[in-house]
Amino acid sequence: MLTEILAAAATPPKNAFGFIEAMEQGGVIAWSVLAILTIMSVSSFYILFSKLFEQNKIMKQGAAMRSNFWRAGTLKEGAAKLDKNSAYRQIVDDAIKADADHAKLTDPVEAHDWLHGSIERSQDLIKSKLATGLPWLATVGATSPFIGLFGTVIGIYRALIKIGIAGQASIDAVAGPVGEALIMTALGLGVAVPAVLAYNWLQGRNKRIAEQLAAFSNDVLGYMASDGGVKPIATTAGGVKTAPAPAKPAAPAVKK
Repeated sequence: MLTEILAAAATPPKNAFGFIEAMEQGGVIAWSVLAILTIMSVSSFYILFSKLFEQNKIMKQGAAMRSNFWRAGTLKEGAAKLDKNSAYRQIVDDAIKADADHAKLTDPVEAHDWLHGSIERSQDLIKSKLATGLPWLATVGATSPFIGLFGTVIGIYRALIKIGIAGQASIDAVAGPVGEALIMTALGLGVAVPAVLAYNWLQGRNKRIAEQLAAFSNDVLGYMASDGGVKPIATTAGGVKTAPAPAKPAAPAVKK
């Protein structure tokens, strides 16, 4: 008898109010809410890391452009120094193509306006690609707290039903449903906060990239409009300015 008492005392009591137990109290609704929030969280982190990789790639392309592109004598020579998939090369290639297409127009259009519109469209395509996935982060940040709140409401509802059945509010009767309700609230906030932070951070980085693309596009436009007379000073990887190569006429030159 004494041995049985000592063995029972040495065995810790089973926790009847753990996470799994609380979720089981909620049933299908609780598990469904958990599954939805899990999907939203995983997809948010996937978008975060994929966008970071994409942004870092363009930032490295910008550094390569600043150290190599403006050392070339012409735009075509500079474009050849850039990676084939570089966003900056896309702008240069579109600008050169727009300059060549301007001569084919039957309705006279100012060359500067034609080039400016073509380069701006190229920028917009790049910025649109960078922005993909960000609306989903905003959606997750805005809706996940309410999805968690839905689970909370169901948990409180179950707790009230148990109180009504028992006729009194005892801890053991309502601990499970209330615990499940609090877990749903915490999960909703845990999914929303990282999504909102990621959205704002990525938006800020996209804005800086857009500013760099706009500055480069303006330099390309100025170079083409001046037949190579206006040319920025190239910089090395460490930010040291170097003398640009002697200016050559743009190929092809802007039609007057």
